[in-house]
Order: sequence, then structure tokens, then C-alpha cells
Amino acid sequence: MVYFQRGSPGFRRLLISFVLLAAWEAGSGQLHYSIPEEAKHGTFVGRIAQDLGLELTELVPRLFRVASKDRGDLLEVNLQNGILFVNSRIDREELCGRSAECSIHLEVIVDRPLQVFHVEVEVKDINDNPPKFSRPEQRLFILESRMPDSRFPVEGASDLDIGANAALSYKINPNEYFDLDVKRNEEETSVLQLVLKKPLDREETQEHRLLLIAIDGGKPELTGTVQLLIDVLDANDNAPEFDKSIYNVRLLENTPNGTLVIKLNASDADEGINKEILYFFSNLVLDDVKSKFTIDSSSGEIKVKGELDYEDCKVYEINIDAVDRSAFPLAGHCKIIVKLVDVNDNVPEMAITSIFLPIKEDAPLATVIALISVSDRDSGANGQVTCSLTPHIPFKLVSTFKNYYSLVLDRALDRETIANYDVVVTARDGGSPSLWATASVSVEVADVNDNVPAFAQPEYTVFVKENNPPGAHIFTVSAMDADAQENALVSYSLVERRVGERLLSSYVSVHAESGKVFALQPLDHEELELLQFQVSARDAGVPALGSNVTLQVFVLDENDNAPTLLGPQGSGGTIELLSRSVSSGHVVAKVRAVDADSGYNAWLSYELQPATGAVRSPFRVGLYTGEISTTRVLDEADMPRQRLLVLVKDHGEPPLTATATFLVSLVENSQTPKVSSRVLVGTSGSDSTLIDVNVYLIIAICAVSSLLVLTLLLYTAIRCSATPTDGACAPGKPVLVCSSAVGTWSYSQQRRQRVCSGEGPPKTDLMAFSPSLPQGPSSTENPRQPNPDWRYSASLRAGMHSSVHLEEAGILRAGPGGPDQQWPTVSSATPEPEAGEVSPPVGAGVNSNSWTFKYGPGNPKQSGPGELPDKFIIPGSPAIISIRQEPANNQIDKSDFITFGKKEETKKKKKKKKGNKTQEKKEKGNSTTDNSDQ
Repeated sequence: MVYFQRGSPGFRRLLISFVLLAAWEAGSGQLHYSIPEEAKHGTFVGRIAQDLGLELTELVPRLFRVASKDRGDLLEVNLQNGILFVNSRIDREELCGRSAECSIHLEVIVDRPLQVFHVEVEVKDINDNPPKFSRPEQRLFILESRMPDSRFPVEGASDLDIGANAALSYKINPNEYFDLDVKRNEEETSVLQLVLKKPLDREETQEHRLLLIAIDGGKPELTGTVQLLIDVLDANDNAPEFDKSIYNVRLLENTPNGTLVIKLNASDADEGINKEILYFFSNLVLDDVKSKFTIDSSSGEIKVKGELDYEDCKVYEINIDAVDRSAFPLAGHCKIIVKLVDVNDNVPEMAITSIFLPIKEDAPLATVIALISVSDRDSGANGQVTCSLTPHIPFKLVSTFKNYYSLVLDRALDRETIANYDVVVTARDGGSPSLWATASVSVEVADVNDNVPAFAQPEYTVFVKENNPPGAHIFTVSAMDADAQENALVSYSLVERRVGERLLSSYVSVHAESGKVFALQPLDHEELELLQFQVSARDAGVPALGSNVTLQVFVLDENDNAPTLLGPQGSGGTIELLSRSVSSGHVVAKVRAVDADSGYNAWLSYELQPATGAVRSPFRVGLYTGEISTTRVLDEADMPRQRLLVLVKDHGEPPLTATATFLVSLVENSQTPKVSSRVLVGTSGSDSTLIDVNVYLIIAICAVSSLLVLTLLLYTAIRCSATPTDGACAPGKPVLVCSSAVGTWSYSQQRRQRVCSGEGPPKTDLMAFSPSLPQGPSSTENPRQPNPDWRYSASLRAGMHSSVHLEEAGILRAGPGGPDQQWPTVSSATPEPEAGEVSPPVGAGVNSNSWTFKYGPGNPKQSGPGELPDKFIIPGSPAIISIRQEPANNQIDKSDFITFGKKEETKKKKKKKKGNKTQEKKEKGNSTTDNSDQ
């Protein structure tokens, strides 16, 4: 350690340096330590962890490490106590040469999160190098004739230390002939000269030996010595002389060989040969200088010989001797100081260390990606380096400490847009022209699960025919994920829910990898028309992201259900009694059949099969009504017992059929029983026929029925007279009922009949067809067409899931306490629909626009607001349309219907009917009479 006395110049310089150092540390925010060179292994430098604000327990988990561009093994950190100590010998002269400043720059790096600190350890010089002369002895030749105060140059010593440790002073051993004169030149170097104090006498002493001692300014001081051998020469009085003792020359580095440095010109006052001068390098000139320069001994020209590099040596000192040609030559001396001028001949150097790649695409801004250090061997502006990046990239350079930079994230990354960046760092110096160097860093962006699997559309519509084989592939869903690797690995699954009483997974399944959707069992259109469900797509990221897609699977109907006959109309047949006096067009019976299919597959037609070997049958069947009626007046030639075979056929492909058999017995008028000839077949649930009717039993039943009717009429009259305006039998007012699902129902009651209902709710499974006609037993009246004022105009949408029930034109008796019910009828909105035909049939899956609904007079079931008639009939047709409202949570789509495409068939049928319009109207009238007879 070096100590200074208070008040001394050294003490003041030290105090100023400490103040400047404290100010620099406060401004830079970096740690600064100082140690003397040659410190022993383990010497304490500083508590680096504590000074950086790091806890000792986090040094190892955060991967605390120290890196140095210079020599990383000189200093080390004890991770147990966070102390920075000397690890190996530090020689300042080896590390920094004769530079005034010598520091070891350390980079302290910790992870999680990444932090980089810069630590500067100043290596202080100690006086460990004594002054050293270039050679152990110096020889001087001095004429004995030289006068006192003559001066002779002597080479000084050099000291590898700096500062006061290199401040040299000289002395020689005491003698009577010579003294030592020391001067400082412009370069603050010492110029040593021996001064002759009194004349020499060669005859007395031919050689003088002096000891030149060099002493440095260190504490303790070190010395170096050289032996001065002075040979006393005889003869020549005047030595050559230079006009200057020191010549200063400035020369650009990299000056080519042969360039003239200086031309010397010494003079000698002597005459003749003693005046001729030769020039030589002094024996004080080092071999390194001789390798760079040459001298012409005759002309005194000094030229460049080797390669001059400012970065290797900045100043060259050349001692020249000018010697005359005398036998006893005299020499003159001068010194040439050649100063090299820096040229921008060194390209900046870059080193990229501690690359932290790949970087996640969700990395926060200012994340450090790489550490970059730059340097330039040039000086001044030629050595000042600035760094830049290629434009339009989301990164920037941040200067951290002198020539150190950090490559940090400047903008948000998106791997799906750009997955890799080629970052080019350009280092450019301040020379003119400037030099530059480039280095490339490939920055890979790591994927983060930030993209949801996406389907091409939010909803898919799939059509599947019913009766599919189990495990049939019905559709494939596919979702794309813009991420990479496992973040883009999509798996599929069903969003489980209940479909009625069963789970969705009992109907369909989805393959987790391919997205194929399979039907696990045969689908039945009659059971399930629409299966709506969701498939979820989820990626394999952490956390996983997912999205759903909706599948609407429409189960298309196939003609897999044959028409089903209602009542005992099978092969056994139904016996009908018919008077021979009935007129043409008389309705004998009605075929009742239903089909569980939909659309054309459920549209039924009826054909009367001709009997084998029989004449033209006096009966016909309505093509779509199923009513069997007479085509002419019966005569005696007609067989008294006729077997009618009716073929019921749907419109599917291929069509399915059923056969109904009727046995018609022709009787005379006197044999006709006094009951309605139109008896509903199968209403009692038995197959017994009306044979041997007991007249007395009929009379008793009629009497009891009349008494009951009379009692009901009296009760109704009393109630209606008591409440003439608000009673249940008051004339009905028009009622407007709106339903948001299906449109508008409009009812108006033209006929003001007072038919009163009994107590108790009507039975929905018992129904009677009663158009607005006066009640009476007669069945031969001309039928009245449905009043056109009874209208319903709305689209029958999928919300009304319809099924067709063909009921016989007759009466279904209500249960005990229940009256006969009258049900709404429906007719086409066309002005005059063809009698007895509805094409296509209502409720068979057709999107029918504009139908007319009406209730018969005195109907106890007038629909309330938002309600639909749950059953209605079609005038001229035996069809009873039953509307089934699905529950609110049912998943069946109520928006679409499959429309019929068989328009040509309808046109042909209409054309065929046009010729028999009168006959059809009459048939329609009979059908209406049949429906309203009760």
C-alpha cells in the first residue's frame, strides 16, 4: 500500500481521485472495487452479493455467475458468502502494460428474472518493477581536448510501473571529472547528459568507470544501475554539431516502406577529413527501432523500413551519432522522436455472449435476449464504436456499460406471424471513412398456447337417412389451431347432454383424433327428426384452449312404415247394411288408416279393387278421403251381398300398401233398421255386427236419450237466460289469438247457436266431426260448405310437429259426463278447393301456407291466446290433423320442413278431376254430411 503525508501533493491528488471516483460510481450505477496488483490468492475484494442487493440464499437457485472479457480466472466469487476474492496472480503490467488506467470488467449475471450487473475492479499499481537499463554498460568516447562543460548524452532507464512508481531520478557515484545533468523534454521523459567538470588527460587516465543509478519514486524505492565506461581519446578538437539536439517528427501509421522520415544535416568546424561527417544509429538504439527505420550514413536520410502500427507502438526515439572522418573521430549527438498518428485501420470487433434463446412469444418487453460487447483498437474517434440493428424488427439495443450492449425485446411477438428473426448487429466506428463489422443472431420465437382451435363455420347441417347401420360415419368435424406442436394438437369430444330420456352419447360418438362423427345405432325419423348437439375441440396446451361447433343432424324419412288400418277393417271385414233405395253418392263407409312416416311417405290414397268376374261395381272410394259411396242407384240386378276390397297405398318409393275389406248387405227399405246407416266401425272395440236388432231395446234407449237431451236443453235455457251476455252459450265474439311461434289465429263465429257443454273438461281423445249444420237425424240433406269466414292464415312451421290421424266420419262418444265435441276444420285458402281432396296433405311434413281453421258452433274448446287447436279436420276429407306441441327443452329444430316436389302429380290429378267436378262436389257434400250428422 502507498501512504501519503497530509498536505503533500500526492495526498491532494489521491483525495481528488477519490472524489472523482465517488462521483463516477454515483452516476454509472455500477460497482467499483480496487485491489493492488500481486495480491495473494484469496485476498478479499468486496462483498459483491450484498452490494448488488442479492440474498445469499438466491445465488445458487438464480444461477449467479461472473464473466469477464479480460481474464475470467483472476477473480472469483464464493457462492456461500457472496465475497469476491482474488483467484490467481494479477500482474498489472502484464494485464494493461503501461496504461494509466487498468481495470478488470466483470459481468455478473443472474437468472429468474434475468439481471446483468457490471462491476469494475481497478488494479492499482505497486512498486514491483525496478528501473531497468537496456544494457548492462554504456561506452562513451571523449576527446581529451574537450572543454569543461561539454555534454555527453547517456541513455536513461525505464520502469514498467506507472505514476510515482515510475518517476525516476538519477545519480552517479561521486568523481572529480563528471557531473550528471537531468532534463525533461516535451514528452515528460528524462534526457541524461554527462557534464565535463574539468579537462581530461588521456596520458593520466585513459578510461573512467562511473556507476549510473536510477531510483524510482515508489515506497520503498527500487533502483537500477548501469556501468558507464568512458574512453578518453586523443586528437580532434571539434565534434560535429546538430542545429537541434531533439527533432520531433509526426508520421502516419501504415506509412509505406521507403518514406523519408527526416534528413539530418550536422556541421563540423574542422577542415578536411575532420569535416566530413558520417551518420549512424547510436549504440543506444534498440533493435526494434532498427527494424523499423534505416539511415543513410552519407546523406543522413532516415527512411521507413518496416510496418508501423500505432496500436503496437505510438512513439519511437532514435539516437543518432554524427562522426567525422578523423583518425580520432569526434561525434555529435541528437535524438529524433517519431510520433505515429493513428489511422482508422482497425475494424470494430464484436463478441456476442450469453444468448438466451428461444424467446417465448408472450415474453414481456425489455426481456434480455443477448449480451454484446464491442471494441476497436484504434484511438480517438477512430475507436469510438456505435451499434445498430436491422430495421423493422421488434428488438432494440440498450447500452449498459461503456462498450457493452444488451439486445432486448422492444415490441410484442407473435409466432404465428413470424417464427424466426435474423437480427444483424452492425458496429461502426467514428473514423472517416468509418469501418464497420456485422454479426448475426438468429432469434427463434417459441410458441405459446394463445390460439383457440377454430372451426370453418360455427354450425353444420347434416342429413342422414334413417335406418342407418350402427357405427355409420355421418360427418367429420375439423378445427385448425394456428399454434405449433402440442399447442396445435386438437382432440375432439362430445358436449354431453340428454336427448329426451337418453344421453347424447348413446346416439353418436366422435373420434378424438380424426373428428369423425359416428351414429352408434340406427336412427328412426319417427322417433327423432332432429338431433342437435355440440362437438368440442381442445388443444393439448397448458392450459388447454377449446371451442365448440354445433351439428344439426336431420334424420331423413324413408318409407319404412306401411299404412295401418284403424278398427276392424282387416281381412275379416266390416258388415254394412245398405238400403237398395239410396241415391247415387250415398256414403256407405269410410276407410280409416294412418302412416307413421312423413311427407309423401305418409300421404295415403285409396283404390277400390274390382271383384273378379263381377259387373261394374255400384261403389267407388274417394282417392284421398277413403269414403266409400255409391256411384248409381241400386237395382235388383246388384248382388245382395257385395265384398269391397280397398287398397290403401302411400306415396313412398317403393310404395307400401294395406288392404281393408267391407261386406255390404243390400236390404229392402222395410228391412232397414231405424238407426243411422253410418255406424263407426270399431268404436266399441269389438268385431260384432248389427244383426237381429232388438226393436224394444232401441225404443228404450231412444226414450232415455230423449229425456236426457230434454233435461240438458232446459238446464241450458235457464243458464243462458240468467246470463244473456256473459254466459257460456252467449253468441261468441271474434277472438284474436297471437302465437309468436306460428303466426296469428283468427276466429269468427257466424252461427249463433246455443249449444251448451256439460261440466268437466272435454276429452281430447274423443272427437266428433260437426260442421256448422243443424243437428238432425237426416243424412240425405244437401251438405253445406264450411263458412268461408272461418279462416286461419299462417305458415305451419316445424314448431308444430304434425302427425296425420285419419278418423272415420262419425261420432266418438265422450266419456261419462262428457258431451259430444266439435272440432275445428281446415280447408285450403284457394277460393274453391276441389271437393274431397287436399294435395299435399296437411300435417304430413309440408310447409303449408294459408289454411283455414274453424270451430263448429257451440264448441266448448275455444283456444286461448298463443294456443293452437290440437286437432282439426279437412272438409271433404276424413283426415283429422293432430298438432303435437313439443316441450320447450326439446332439441328438434322447428324452423324447416321438407317440402313436396311432386307438383306434376298434383297437376295431373287436378286435370283428371276437372271433368268430374260436379261429381266431386257432390261427394264432398256427402262427406260433410257424414261428418256433421251427429
